[in-house]
Amino acid sequence: SRRCGLAAARSYSGGGAYPSVSLTCPLPGVPKAVFAVAEGRERFETRVTVLENGLRVASQNKFGQFCTVGLLINSGSRHEAKYLSGISHFLEKLAFSSTAQFGSKDEILLTLEKHGGICDCQASRDTIMYAVSADAKGLDTVVNLLADVALQPRLSDEEIEMTRTAIRFELEDLNMRPDPEPLLTEMIHAAAYRDNTVGLNRFCPVENTDKIDREVLHSYLRNYYTPDRMVLAGVGIEHEQLVECAKKHLLGVEPVWGSGQTKNVDRSVAQYTGGIVKVEKDMSDVSLGPTPIPELTHIMIGLESCSFLEEDFIPFAVLNMMMGGGGSFSAGGPGKGMFTRLYLNVLNRHHWMYNATSYHHSYEDTGLLCIHASADPKQVREMVEIITREFILMAGAVGEVELERAKTQLKSMLMMNLESRPVIFEDVGRQVLATNTRKLPHELCALISQVKSTDIKRVVTKMLHKKPAVAALGDLTDLPTYEHIQAALSSKDGRLPRMYRLFR
Repeated sequence: SRRCGLAAARSYSGGGAYPSVSLTCPLPGVPKAVFAVAEGRERFETRVTVLENGLRVASQNKFGQFCTVGLLINSGSRHEAKYLSGISHFLEKLAFSSTAQFGSKDEILLTLEKHGGICDCQASRDTIMYAVSADAKGLDTVVNLLADVALQPRLSDEEIEMTRTAIRFELEDLNMRPDPEPLLTEMIHAAAYRDNTVGLNRFCPVENTDKIDREVLHSYLRNYYTPDRMVLAGVGIEHEQLVECAKKHLLGVEPVWGSGQTKNVDRSVAQYTGGIVKVEKDMSDVSLGPTPIPELTHIMIGLESCSFLEEDFIPFAVLNMMMGGGGSFSAGGPGKGMFTRLYLNVLNRHHWMYNATSYHHSYEDTGLLCIHASADPKQVREMVEIITREFILMAGAVGEVELERAKTQLKSMLMMNLESRPVIFEDVGRQVLATNTRKLPHELCALISQVKSTDIKRVVTKMLHKKPAVAALGDLTDLPTYEHIQAALSSKDGRLPRMYRLFR
């Protein structure tokens, strides 16, 4: 009895020798632990309920004190064809400002603070997302706040003017920052989908900042902020409780812009065009200081892949992981991706290359696989040739070890990301918004495991038949013409035409 008694515990806490206390004996005065258990498959599934007005309510179980809840709306820059470009950018900046119930942003933050909450809004090309993470006990307050922020914003003249200032500053910063990836992403989309859907500018053009006012915003909101285009998603709460809160705060609510008949709703399907967007820019003063970043020219080349609703989406995701890449100064082992093709074939063989990274952007009706590369302006021609050759080599033989490594890495990244509650929330919301259901992680892992080398070759062959999209930023004196890049991608070895190489 002494072995499991108080004396042993005192001896241990006093810093003496380790007592011979059995780990199976409960400590005196400590309540018995109650462990959370998941009973049956239904505890892992995403539950979806559709309300009378068409609003979808989706939830995923996750144990813990805190929850993440938010509204995802099928609205983004791709829907602005019939409006002034930049409305979504404005709405993102205006989010969580004054509403019918809350007099200011400070009042909203103070309300959330009582429940240990934080809020955020993100607008992308096809979705705008209002999200709150807070103590699960404050669910009713959180849903009430989300409903008010999305459907009852005041959009005062002062708030709109402050947003104009913030957007102008952000646009200046975008053109000055050393990392050109956000700007190149805009350019490659504009080149790939010229003047349509996902090719429309995600950032508000400077000339539109003074043109967007409350009337323009209300006109847009009336068409796109409708219940049938919304999903209320939650992670870490009971489904029935979330549905009750949704019925209370989002059913039969009259938006501040009225509930008139929707008009001008853009249902266009993305049209891939291919093409080139070039921005001549002096990059020598991007980063000043004792160790300035060297002057570089940045090239991004892309080809149309597929939408995330198609079966080929998984092979394309594996292909993107297989290409991998990063900066020439990256450090780490195989887990960092040092065995990916853009490391082995590009960065390790060409010391003058500063960056080579693969990206895969996928949407409901299209997709874009790109490679971003950076080098000294004098090396632009060689850089383009190397990148086009990598695209051609994608259609070649895929080693079994290489493929298995890419599949394992993709599954690992997927599972690690889904350890985070906010990431699960976004995954639930986006999948339900697009498909009314959700593929669970183990289902996706099973699909990844089934990918074969023949699948990779098939999707690449299909991709290489499309015209390329090219974005170029910096000193473009030695940049090959678009026709030459297109011809190189059509060749067997990815080389630029011989006449070009001789006389350039």
